[in-house]
Amino acid sequence: MRINMLDYWVRTVAEKGGETAVVDSCCELTFTMLDDRSRILATVLVSRLDGEIKRPIAVYMKKSVHSIVSDIAITYSGNAYMNLDVKTPAARLSGIIDLIQPALVLTDALNEKTLSAFCPPEMILNVEGIHWDNAYDDLGAIEAQWARLIDTDPLCIINTSGSTGVPKGVVLNHRSFIDFAEWAKEVPGIGDKEVVGSLSPIVFDIFSFELCMLMAKGSTLILLDGGLAAFPAKLMQILAEKKVTFIFWVPTIMVNIANMGLLERIPLPYLKTVWFAGEVFPTKQFNVWHRNLPDAKFINLYGPIEITLDCTYFIVDRKLRDDEPIPIGSACKNTEILILNDEDKLCGVNEEGELWVRGTSLAMGYYNNPEKTALAFVQNPLNHSYPELIYRTGDIAFKNERGEIIFKGRKDTLVKHLGYRIELGEIEHVIINTLKLVDNGCIVYDHAQKDIVFYYERSDEISVLEFRRRIGEVLPKYMIPTKYVRLDEMPRNTNGKIDRLKLEEITVQ
Repeated sequence: MRINMLDYWVRTVAEKGGETAVVDSCCELTFTMLDDRSRILATVLVSRLDGEIKRPIAVYMKKSVHSIVSDIAITYSGNAYMNLDVKTPAARLSGIIDLIQPALVLTDALNEKTLSAFCPPEMILNVEGIHWDNAYDDLGAIEAQWARLIDTDPLCIINTSGSTGVPKGVVLNHRSFIDFAEWAKEVPGIGDKEVVGSLSPIVFDIFSFELCMLMAKGSTLILLDGGLAAFPAKLMQILAEKKVTFIFWVPTIMVNIANMGLLERIPLPYLKTVWFAGEVFPTKQFNVWHRNLPDAKFINLYGPIEITLDCTYFIVDRKLRDDEPIPIGSACKNTEILILNDEDKLCGVNEEGELWVRGTSLAMGYYNNPEKTALAFVQNPLNHSYPELIYRTGDIAFKNERGEIIFKGRKDTLVKHLGYRIELGEIEHVIINTLKLVDNGCIVYDHAQKDIVFYYERSDEISVLEFRRRIGEVLPKYMIPTKYVRLDEMPRNTNGKIDRLKLEEITVQ
C-alpha cells in the first residue's frame, strides 16, 4: 500500500536508474543522479531543521533541474514544498512568506539577493553551494524521516489569489496525490515511457502533477522555459526534437499555435497524449489540434487548486462543432460532483447550479487561514448524519442529456485568466486601498476577449503606462488589467453599491 509519494519514487529509481529523468536548458540527470542529489540535499535539510517534519519549505528559483531536486529533497526530509514564482513582485512575495512562515527558503545565487531583503539569513539556503559529488552518509536518517509520514500529511502548498491582497496557501496531502496518480495510470493514453513537455510554471498544480508522473510513472520531464510561450514555432520545434509524447497545458498557448497554423507546418509525430485545463479551450481552435493529431488522445480536465489536481475529465471521443462547448465530462475516480441550486438541491438535466466537490481529492484547507478555510470547505448540505466536508467551487455548471458536465462560468469574482486563478477583488484592493491610485474602481472580466477591465473614478488623468507600472510593482504581470476606463461616476444599484452587473453589460457591448 502506498503511504506517500516516496514509495513510488524509490521503486521508480530502482527500475529506471540509468534512464533520463529530467532535462533543462543546461543539463540532464538520470533517475539515479536525481535521487542522489535529492538525498544529499535532504540530509542538509534534516540537519538544518533538527529532524522536524511537516513544515513548509519554500523553493524560490526558476524551473530547472535544481527546483526538481529541491522538491524531491523536501519530500525526503518529511516536509512540504511550496514553489514560489521568481517573477512575483517583492511586496507580494513578502506577504506570502509572512503568512506561511516557511522553515527555510531554498534558492540560487540569482535570486538570493531578492530574498535577503525580507528573509533572515538563517532562513535562506542557496542550493548552488551544495557539493553534489559528496556521498550522503546518513541514509538511515533520511529514511527515518519519511517513514514518520502518514498519507494525510501535507506534500505541498500552492498559493492562489486572495481577496485581501495576500494569496491563500492551499495545502495538498500525499493521499490526494496518490489517489490522482493511481487514477491517471488507468486513463487511456498514458504509457510507461512518456516524455513530458513541461511548460507550466512551478507554481502551477499542473507542474506538481508532472512531478507525480516523474516519481510514480518514471516519465522523463523536458523542462520548457516559460518564455517559449511567446515563440510558439520554437516551442513546437523543441517538442519535435525532444520527441515529446505528452503535454498538459493551459489552452492559451494552444490557441495561439492553432491560429498561427503551426500544426500544419511543424509535424509532431511523437505526441500521443494531450491534456488541457485551467481555462476554457475554444472549440474552433481545439478542432485544429484534433484534425492535425488524429491519433492523439485529447482530455479536457477541470478542477480548482483546492482539488488535487482535477476532479473531472472528458476524453474527446467524438467530433464537436466549432460552436459547441467542450464538456468537462464526469468525475475522476474516488470523487463525486454535485451540482446544486440555490436551495441546496440537486439540479436536473440542463439545470444550472453551483458545482460542489467531495472526495479524497479535496485539499486540507488554507495554511494559517482558518477563517477562509471554513468558508470554502463546508458540511455537505445533502448529508445531515455525520461530518463530511465538501468544497464549493463557486463555478456554475450543468449536466446535459449525455450526463456530461458543461462548465458555464464563475458565480462570483473569481476567474481563470491565462491559466491562473485570480480573485478580482484582490486587484481592486491593491489599486484602491494599497496604491491609492483612484478614488473608486471596479474590476470586470471580459470572458470573450479574455481581458481584465478596470473601471474607475479619478479627479485627474493618469496614463495607462503609469497605471501598469505602479500596479506591476505589487502584482504579477498576469494580474495587471489590460483595459482602463475612466468614468465620471460609477453606476450604482438600489442599495448604493457599485453595479457590477451594469459594468459587465457595458463590457460585452
